[in-house]
Amino acid sequence: MADSPTVATLSPTRIFLKVIGPGVLLAGAAIGVSHLVQATRAGAEFRFGLFPVLLIACATKYPFLEFGPRYAAATGRTLIEGYRDLGRWALWTAAVVTFGAMFIIMAGVTIVTAALATALFGSIGVELGVTAWSAVILGACMVLLLIGRYPTLDLTMKLVMALLLVSTLAAVVAAVASPNVGTSDTEPPAWWVPAQFGFLLAFMGWMPIPIDSAIWHSIWTRERCKQTGHECTVRQARADFNFGYGLATVVAIIFLTLGALVMFGRGEAFASGGAGFAAQFIEIYTTTLGPWARPIISIAAFTTMLSTTLVVLDAFPRVMQRLVATLRAGDREPKPSGHAYAAWVVVQAALGLTIIALLSGQLTRLVDLATTLSFLTAPVLAFINYRVITGPTTPLHAQPRKAMRVFSVCSMVFLAVFSAAYLVWRVVG
Repeated sequence: MADSPTVATLSPTRIFLKVIGPGVLLAGAAIGVSHLVQATRAGAEFRFGLFPVLLIACATKYPFLEFGPRYAAATGRTLIEGYRDLGRWALWTAAVVTFGAMFIIMAGVTIVTAALATALFGSIGVELGVTAWSAVILGACMVLLLIGRYPTLDLTMKLVMALLLVSTLAAVVAAVASPNVGTSDTEPPAWWVPAQFGFLLAFMGWMPIPIDSAIWHSIWTRERCKQTGHECTVRQARADFNFGYGLATVVAIIFLTLGALVMFGRGEAFASGGAGFAAQFIEIYTTTLGPWARPIISIAAFTTMLSTTLVVLDAFPRVMQRLVATLRAGDREPKPSGHAYAAWVVVQAALGLTIIALLSGQLTRLVDLATTLSFLTAPVLAFINYRVITGPTTPLHAQPRKAMRVFSVCSMVFLAVFSAAYLVWRVVG
Protein backbone atom coordinates (compact mmCIF):
# COMPACT_ATOMS: atom_id res chain seq x y z
CA MET A 1 0.00 0.00 0.00
CA ALA A 2 1.16 3.58 -0.51
CA ASP A 3 2.68 5.54 2.33
CA SER A 4 0.70 8.33 3.96
CA PRO A 5 1.42 11.89 2.71
CA THR A 6 3.41 12.73 5.84
CA VAL A 7 5.98 9.99 5.31
CA ALA A 8 8.19 12.17 3.12
CA THR A 9 8.69 14.54 6.09
CA LEU A 10 9.82 11.77 8.44
CA SER A 11 13.47 10.90 8.98
CA PRO A 12 14.63 7.31 8.36
CA THR A 13 14.95 6.83 12.13
CA ARG A 14 11.35 7.95 12.73
CA ILE A 15 10.10 5.66 9.97
CA PHE A 16 12.07 2.74 11.44
CA LEU A 17 10.57 3.36 14.90
CA LYS A 18 7.07 3.46 13.38
CA VAL A 19 7.59 0.21 11.47
CA ILE A 20 9.55 -1.88 13.96
CA GLY A 21 7.45 -4.06 16.24
CA PRO A 22 5.88 -7.09 14.54
CA GLY A 23 9.35 -8.52 13.89
CA VAL A 24 10.17 -8.20 17.59
CA LEU A 25 6.96 -10.07 18.43
CA LEU A 26 7.93 -12.80 15.97
CA ALA A 27 11.35 -13.07 17.62
CA GLY A 28 9.69 -13.25 21.04
CA ALA A 29 7.47 -16.08 19.87
CA ALA A 30 10.36 -17.90 18.21
CA ILE A 31 12.83 -17.63 21.08
CA GLY A 32 11.32 -20.23 23.39
CA VAL A 33 11.39 -24.00 23.67
CA SER A 34 13.08 -24.33 20.28
CA HIS A 35 15.96 -22.16 21.50
CA LEU A 36 16.28 -22.72 25.23
CA VAL A 37 15.64 -26.47 25.11
CA GLN A 38 16.18 -27.80 21.59
CA ALA A 39 19.10 -25.60 20.51
CA THR A 40 20.83 -26.00 23.87
CA ARG A 41 20.31 -29.76 23.80
CA ALA A 42 21.67 -29.88 20.25
CA GLY A 43 24.88 -28.29 21.47
CA ALA A 44 24.95 -30.44 24.61
CA GLU A 45 24.65 -33.72 22.72
CA PHE A 46 26.31 -32.99 19.35
CA ARG A 47 28.55 -30.01 20.12
CA PHE A 48 28.53 -27.86 16.95
CA GLY A 49 27.52 -30.73 14.65
CA LEU A 50 23.96 -29.44 14.23
CA PHE A 51 25.01 -25.87 13.50
CA PRO A 52 24.52 -26.28 9.71
CA VAL A 53 21.18 -28.00 10.36
CA LEU A 54 20.08 -24.99 12.39
CA LEU A 55 20.96 -22.68 9.50
CA ILE A 56 19.18 -24.93 6.98
CA ALA A 57 16.03 -24.97 9.14
CA CYS A 58 16.03 -21.17 9.39
CA ALA A 59 16.78 -20.71 5.68
CA THR A 60 14.13 -23.09 4.31
CA LYS A 61 11.34 -21.50 6.38
CA TYR A 62 12.42 -17.94 5.66
CA PRO A 63 10.44 -17.33 2.43
CA PHE A 64 7.12 -18.62 3.73
CA LEU A 65 7.36 -16.65 6.96
CA GLU A 66 8.42 -13.50 5.11
CA PHE A 67 5.38 -13.76 2.83
CA GLY A 68 3.13 -12.90 5.81
CA PRO A 69 4.26 -9.31 6.42
CA ARG A 70 4.93 -8.84 2.69
CA TYR A 71 1.30 -9.65 1.87
CA ALA A 72 -0.05 -7.53 4.73
CA ALA A 73 1.93 -4.48 3.62
CA ALA A 74 1.12 -4.94 -0.06
CA THR A 75 -2.63 -5.46 0.29
CA GLY A 76 -3.69 -4.03 3.65
CA ARG A 77 -5.08 -7.46 4.53
CA THR A 78 -3.90 -10.43 6.56
CA LEU A 79 -2.95 -13.84 5.20
CA ILE A 80 -6.29 -15.17 6.40
CA GLU A 81 -8.09 -13.08 3.77
CA GLY A 82 -5.56 -14.37 1.24
CA TYR A 83 -6.38 -17.93 2.29
CA ARG A 84 -10.09 -17.21 1.77
CA ASP A 85 -9.39 -16.11 -1.80
CA LEU A 86 -7.75 -19.48 -2.47
CA GLY A 87 -10.72 -21.40 -1.13
CA ARG A 88 -12.29 -22.56 2.12
CA TRP A 89 -9.96 -25.58 2.11
CA ALA A 90 -7.06 -23.22 2.87
CA LEU A 91 -9.00 -21.57 5.69
CA TRP A 92 -9.94 -24.92 7.21
CA THR A 93 -6.34 -26.13 6.95
CA ALA A 94 -5.19 -23.11 8.96
CA ALA A 95 -8.05 -23.59 11.44
CA VAL A 96 -7.22 -27.27 12.06
CA VAL A 97 -3.50 -26.58 12.52
CA THR A 98 -4.17 -23.63 14.84
CA PHE A 99 -6.88 -25.21 16.98
CA GLY A 100 -5.03 -28.53 17.16
CA ALA A 101 -1.91 -26.95 18.62
CA MET A 102 -2.89 -23.81 20.55
CA PHE A 103 -3.84 -25.30 23.93
CA ILE A 104 -1.03 -27.85 24.02
CA ILE A 105 1.58 -25.27 23.05
CA MET A 106 0.17 -22.83 25.60
CA ALA A 107 0.54 -25.43 28.33
CA GLY A 108 3.99 -26.47 27.14
CA VAL A 109 5.58 -23.03 27.07
CA THR A 110 3.87 -21.96 30.30
CA ILE A 111 5.07 -24.93 32.34
CA VAL A 112 8.68 -24.33 31.25
CA THR A 113 8.31 -20.64 32.18
CA ALA A 114 6.85 -21.65 35.56
CA ALA A 115 9.71 -24.07 36.24
CA LEU A 116 12.20 -21.30 35.54
CA ALA A 117 10.25 -18.88 37.76
CA THR A 118 10.47 -21.47 40.54
CA ALA A 119 14.25 -21.61 40.15
CA LEU A 120 14.68 -17.84 39.78
CA PHE A 121 12.42 -16.63 42.57
CA GLY A 122 12.92 -19.61 44.87
CA SER A 123 16.44 -18.34 45.58
CA ILE A 124 14.94 -15.22 47.19
CA GLY A 125 12.37 -17.10 49.25
CA VAL A 126 9.32 -17.05 46.98
CA GLU A 127 8.15 -20.66 47.15
CA LEU A 128 5.37 -21.62 44.75
CA GLY A 129 4.69 -24.85 42.88
CA VAL A 130 4.84 -25.10 39.11
CA THR A 131 1.05 -25.11 38.75
CA ALA A 132 0.71 -22.06 40.99
CA TRP A 133 3.42 -20.23 39.06
CA SER A 134 1.67 -21.19 35.82
CA ALA A 135 -1.53 -19.58 37.10
CA VAL A 136 0.33 -16.41 38.14
CA ILE A 137 2.14 -16.11 34.80
CA LEU A 138 -0.94 -16.77 32.69
CA GLY A 139 -3.01 -14.41 34.84
CA ALA A 140 -0.47 -11.59 34.49
CA CYS A 141 -0.14 -12.09 30.73
CA MET A 142 -3.92 -12.24 30.33
CA VAL A 143 -4.47 -8.99 32.24
CA LEU A 144 -1.75 -7.24 30.22
CA LEU A 145 -3.29 -8.33 26.91
CA LEU A 146 -6.91 -7.65 27.78
CA ILE A 147 -6.25 -4.20 29.21
CA GLY A 148 -3.39 -2.95 27.06
CA ARG A 149 -4.05 -4.90 23.85
CA TYR A 150 -1.53 -4.55 21.01
CA PRO A 151 0.20 -1.28 22.08
CA THR A 152 1.06 -2.68 25.52
CA LEU A 153 2.15 -6.00 24.01
CA ASP A 154 4.42 -4.15 21.58
CA LEU A 155 6.10 -2.06 24.30
CA THR A 156 6.40 -4.95 26.77
CA MET A 157 8.01 -7.25 24.23
CA LYS A 158 10.58 -4.62 23.23
CA LEU A 159 11.63 -4.31 26.88
CA VAL A 160 11.65 -8.07 27.45
CA MET A 161 13.63 -8.74 24.28
CA ALA A 162 16.21 -6.10 25.25
CA LEU A 163 16.67 -7.81 28.63
CA LEU A 164 16.81 -11.20 26.94
CA LEU A 165 19.48 -10.13 24.47
CA VAL A 166 21.68 -8.53 27.15
CA SER A 167 21.44 -11.51 29.52
CA THR A 168 22.07 -14.17 26.85
CA LEU A 169 25.06 -12.27 25.45
CA ALA A 170 26.43 -11.93 28.98
CA ALA A 171 25.96 -15.66 29.50
CA VAL A 172 27.81 -16.68 26.35
CA VAL A 173 30.64 -14.20 26.97
CA ALA A 174 31.05 -15.63 30.48
CA ALA A 175 31.09 -19.16 29.07
CA VAL A 176 33.66 -18.34 26.39
CA ALA A 177 35.90 -16.58 28.93
CA SER A 178 35.74 -19.38 31.50
CA PRO A 179 38.68 -21.84 31.57
CA ASN A 180 36.32 -24.59 32.79
CA VAL A 181 34.23 -24.97 29.66
CA GLY A 182 34.77 -26.21 26.12
CA THR A 183 37.71 -28.42 27.10
CA SER A 184 36.15 -31.84 26.52
CA ASP A 185 37.96 -34.03 23.99
CA THR A 186 34.95 -36.33 23.58
CA GLU A 187 33.97 -37.01 19.98
CA PRO A 188 30.38 -35.90 19.27
CA PRO A 189 28.06 -38.71 18.12
CA ALA A 190 26.68 -38.90 14.58
CA TRP A 191 23.44 -36.98 14.25
CA TRP A 192 22.47 -38.27 10.77
CA VAL A 193 21.78 -41.87 11.86
CA PRO A 194 18.15 -43.14 11.98
CA ALA A 195 18.19 -43.33 15.79
CA GLN A 196 18.50 -39.53 15.99
CA PHE A 197 15.71 -38.79 13.52
CA GLY A 198 13.14 -38.09 16.24
CA PHE A 199 15.28 -35.41 17.87
CA LEU A 200 16.23 -33.99 14.47
CA LEU A 201 12.54 -33.56 13.64
CA ALA A 202 11.83 -31.83 16.94
CA PHE A 203 14.87 -29.60 16.45
CA MET A 204 13.94 -28.55 12.90
CA GLY A 205 10.18 -28.55 13.46
CA TRP A 206 10.18 -25.45 15.66
CA MET A 207 13.48 -23.89 14.57
CA PRO A 208 13.18 -21.01 14.69
CA ILE A 209 9.35 -21.04 14.58
CA PRO A 210 6.56 -22.97 12.75
CA ILE A 211 5.43 -21.68 9.35
CA ASP A 212 1.87 -21.03 10.53
CA SER A 213 3.26 -18.05 12.50
CA ALA A 214 3.36 -16.17 9.17
CA ILE A 215 -0.35 -15.62 9.81
CA TRP A 216 0.49 -14.08 13.20
CA HIS A 217 2.98 -11.73 11.63
CA SER A 218 0.53 -10.55 8.97
CA ILE A 219 -1.98 -9.70 11.70
CA TRP A 220 0.61 -7.90 13.83
CA THR A 221 1.71 -5.90 10.79
CA ARG A 222 -1.82 -4.62 10.30
CA GLU A 223 -2.17 -3.89 14.03
CA ARG A 224 1.09 -1.91 14.00
CA CYS A 225 -0.14 0.17 11.07
CA LYS A 226 -3.34 0.97 12.97
CA GLN A 227 -1.38 1.84 16.11
CA THR A 228 1.04 4.27 14.42
CA GLY A 229 -1.17 5.53 11.59
CA HIS A 230 1.66 4.70 9.19
CA GLU A 231 0.99 2.36 6.27
CA CYS A 232 4.33 0.61 5.87
CA THR A 233 5.66 -0.27 2.46
CA VAL A 234 6.61 -3.81 1.47
CA ARG A 235 10.26 -2.88 1.83
CA GLN A 236 9.72 -1.57 5.35
CA ALA A 237 7.67 -4.61 6.39
CA ARG A 238 10.41 -6.90 5.09
CA ALA A 239 13.05 -4.91 6.97
CA ASP A 240 11.08 -5.34 10.19
CA PHE A 241 10.73 -9.07 9.49
CA ASN A 242 14.42 -9.48 8.72
CA PHE A 243 15.31 -7.74 11.98
CA GLY A 244 13.14 -10.08 14.04
CA TYR A 245 14.03 -13.23 12.12
CA GLY A 246 17.72 -12.40 12.25
CA LEU A 247 17.45 -11.83 16.01
CA ALA A 248 15.76 -15.20 16.48
CA THR A 249 18.46 -16.93 14.43
CA VAL A 250 21.32 -15.26 16.34
CA VAL A 251 19.83 -16.17 19.73
CA ALA A 252 19.42 -19.79 18.54
CA ILE A 253 23.13 -19.84 17.68
CA ILE A 254 23.90 -18.41 21.14
CA PHE A 255 21.98 -21.14 22.95
CA LEU A 256 23.51 -23.87 20.78
CA THR A 257 26.91 -22.41 21.65
CA LEU A 258 26.08 -22.40 25.36
CA GLY A 259 25.06 -26.05 25.16
CA ALA A 260 28.25 -26.97 23.30
CA LEU A 261 30.52 -25.08 25.70
CA VAL A 262 28.88 -25.76 29.04
CA MET A 263 27.03 -29.08 28.71
CA PHE A 264 28.79 -31.16 26.04
CA GLY A 265 30.93 -34.05 27.22
CA ARG A 266 29.64 -34.09 30.79
CA GLY A 267 28.65 -37.75 30.53
CA GLU A 268 25.22 -37.36 32.08
CA ALA A 269 21.73 -37.94 30.77
CA PHE A 270 19.66 -34.86 30.09
CA ALA A 271 16.03 -34.55 31.11
CA SER A 272 13.60 -35.20 28.27
CA GLY A 273 10.99 -32.66 29.39
CA GLY A 274 11.40 -28.96 28.69
CA ALA A 275 10.92 -27.88 32.33
CA GLY A 276 13.34 -30.49 33.68
CA PHE A 277 15.94 -29.70 31.04
CA ALA A 278 15.72 -25.94 31.67
CA ALA A 279 16.26 -26.42 35.41
CA GLN A 280 19.10 -28.84 34.70
CA PHE A 281 20.69 -26.32 32.35
CA ILE A 282 20.75 -23.67 35.10
CA GLU A 283 22.28 -26.08 37.63
CA ILE A 284 25.01 -27.26 35.25
CA TYR A 285 25.83 -23.70 34.27
CA THR A 286 26.05 -22.65 37.93
CA THR A 287 28.20 -25.65 38.83
CA THR A 288 30.57 -24.99 35.94
CA LEU A 289 31.02 -21.22 36.28
CA GLY A 290 30.17 -20.66 39.92
CA PRO A 291 27.18 -19.37 41.95
CA TRP A 292 27.64 -15.83 40.56
CA ALA A 293 26.41 -17.07 37.16
CA ARG A 294 23.04 -18.31 38.42
CA PRO A 295 21.23 -14.93 38.23
CA ILE A 296 22.51 -14.26 34.69
CA ILE A 297 21.50 -17.59 33.21
CA SER A 298 18.26 -17.70 35.24
CA ILE A 299 17.19 -14.29 33.91
CA ALA A 300 18.20 -15.24 30.36
CA ALA A 301 16.22 -18.48 30.51
CA PHE A 302 13.18 -16.95 32.24
CA THR A 303 12.88 -13.98 29.88
CA THR A 304 13.27 -16.37 26.95
CA MET A 305 10.22 -18.34 27.99
CA LEU A 306 8.21 -15.41 29.35
CA SER A 307 8.40 -13.69 25.96
CA THR A 308 7.12 -16.82 24.25
CA THR A 309 4.28 -17.32 26.76
CA LEU A 310 3.07 -13.74 26.36
CA VAL A 311 3.21 -13.74 22.54
CA VAL A 312 1.61 -17.18 22.20
CA LEU A 313 -1.28 -16.07 24.42
CA ASP A 314 -1.83 -13.15 22.04
CA ALA A 315 -1.17 -14.82 18.69
CA PHE A 316 -3.44 -17.86 18.70
CA PRO A 317 -6.55 -15.91 19.84
CA ARG A 318 -5.96 -13.30 17.12
CA VAL A 319 -5.79 -16.04 14.50
CA MET A 320 -8.86 -17.89 15.78
CA GLN A 321 -10.80 -14.64 16.07
CA ARG A 322 -10.15 -13.82 12.41
CA LEU A 323 -10.53 -17.39 11.15
CA VAL A 324 -13.96 -17.79 12.74
CA ALA A 325 -15.08 -14.35 11.50
CA THR A 326 -13.85 -15.10 7.98
CA LEU A 327 -15.46 -18.52 7.83
CA ARG A 328 -18.76 -17.03 8.98
CA ALA A 329 -18.59 -14.07 6.59
CA GLY A 330 -18.34 -16.18 3.45
CA ASP A 331 -17.76 -13.80 0.52
CA ARG A 332 -18.34 -10.70 2.67
CA GLU A 333 -15.54 -8.81 4.42
CA PRO A 334 -15.04 -10.29 7.90
CA LYS A 335 -15.50 -8.08 10.95
CA PRO A 336 -13.44 -9.56 13.81
CA SER A 337 -14.78 -8.68 17.23
CA GLY A 338 -12.65 -7.45 20.12
CA HIS A 339 -14.89 -9.41 22.46
CA ALA A 340 -14.12 -12.58 20.49
CA TYR A 341 -10.39 -11.95 20.93
CA ALA A 342 -10.82 -11.52 24.69
CA ALA A 343 -12.89 -14.70 24.88
CA TRP A 344 -10.24 -16.71 23.02
CA VAL A 345 -7.51 -15.32 25.33
CA VAL A 346 -9.45 -16.45 28.40
CA VAL A 347 -10.29 -19.86 26.91
CA GLN A 348 -6.70 -20.52 25.84
CA ALA A 349 -5.30 -19.53 29.24
CA ALA A 350 -7.91 -21.58 31.12
CA LEU A 351 -7.51 -24.74 29.03
CA GLY A 352 -3.73 -24.39 29.03
CA LEU A 353 -3.73 -24.23 32.84
CA THR A 354 -6.13 -27.19 32.99
CA ILE A 355 -3.77 -29.29 30.87
CA ILE A 356 -0.89 -28.35 33.18
CA ALA A 357 -2.87 -29.30 36.30
CA LEU A 358 -4.27 -32.58 34.97
CA LEU A 359 -1.81 -33.82 32.35
CA SER A 360 1.59 -32.44 33.33
CA GLY A 361 3.02 -35.97 33.31
CA GLN A 362 2.00 -36.38 29.65
CA LEU A 363 2.88 -32.85 28.57
CA THR A 364 6.17 -33.75 26.87
CA ARG A 365 4.38 -36.31 24.72
CA LEU A 366 1.62 -33.82 23.89
CA VAL A 367 4.14 -31.12 22.93
CA ASP A 368 5.98 -33.65 20.75
CA LEU A 369 2.66 -34.35 19.05
CA ALA A 370 2.06 -30.63 18.44
CA THR A 371 5.61 -30.23 17.15
CA THR A 372 5.17 -33.13 14.76
CA LEU A 373 1.85 -31.71 13.52
CA SER A 374 3.53 -28.36 12.87
CA PHE A 375 6.35 -29.94 10.92
CA LEU A 376 4.23 -32.33 8.87
CA THR A 377 1.86 -29.54 7.85
CA ALA A 378 4.77 -27.19 7.02
CA PRO A 379 4.92 -28.16 3.31
CA VAL A 380 1.16 -27.61 2.97
CA LEU A 381 1.25 -24.19 4.64
CA ALA A 382 4.34 -23.28 2.65
CA PHE A 383 2.47 -24.11 -0.56
CA ILE A 384 -0.56 -22.06 0.54
CA ASN A 385 1.58 -19.03 1.43
CA TYR A 386 3.40 -19.30 -1.89
CA ARG A 387 0.10 -19.45 -3.79
CA VAL A 388 -1.19 -16.39 -1.95
CA ILE A 389 1.91 -14.23 -2.50
CA THR A 390 2.14 -15.13 -6.20
CA GLY A 391 -1.61 -14.97 -6.79
CA PRO A 392 -3.78 -12.26 -8.37
CA THR A 393 -4.65 -10.57 -5.06
CA THR A 394 -0.99 -9.60 -4.54
CA PRO A 395 0.18 -6.60 -6.62
CA LEU A 396 2.86 -7.55 -9.12
CA HIS A 397 5.40 -5.12 -7.64
CA ALA A 398 5.10 -6.88 -4.27
CA GLN A 399 5.45 -10.43 -5.54
CA PRO A 400 8.78 -12.23 -5.01
CA ARG A 401 11.30 -12.11 -7.81
CA LYS A 402 12.50 -15.12 -9.78
CA ALA A 403 15.39 -15.98 -7.45
CA MET A 404 13.12 -15.97 -4.40
CA ARG A 405 10.52 -18.07 -6.25
CA VAL A 406 13.14 -20.67 -7.19
CA PHE A 407 14.45 -20.75 -3.61
CA SER A 408 10.88 -21.07 -2.30
CA VAL A 409 10.14 -24.06 -4.52
CA CYS A 410 13.40 -25.73 -3.50
CA SER A 411 12.56 -25.11 0.16
CA MET A 412 9.07 -26.60 -0.32
CA VAL A 413 10.60 -29.70 -1.86
CA PHE A 414 13.03 -30.00 1.05
CA LEU A 415 10.24 -29.70 3.64
CA ALA A 416 8.09 -32.22 1.77
CA VAL A 417 10.94 -34.75 1.41
CA PHE A 418 11.90 -34.43 5.05
CA SER A 419 8.28 -34.88 6.16
CA ALA A 420 7.90 -37.95 3.92
CA ALA A 421 11.15 -39.38 5.29
CA TYR A 422 9.82 -38.95 8.80
CA LEU A 423 6.59 -40.79 7.97
CA VAL A 424 8.58 -43.63 6.38
CA TRP A 425 10.85 -43.73 9.43
CA ARG A 426 7.82 -44.00 11.75
CA VAL A 427 6.31 -46.84 9.72
CA VAL A 428 9.56 -48.78 9.39
CA GLY A 429 10.58 -48.06 12.98
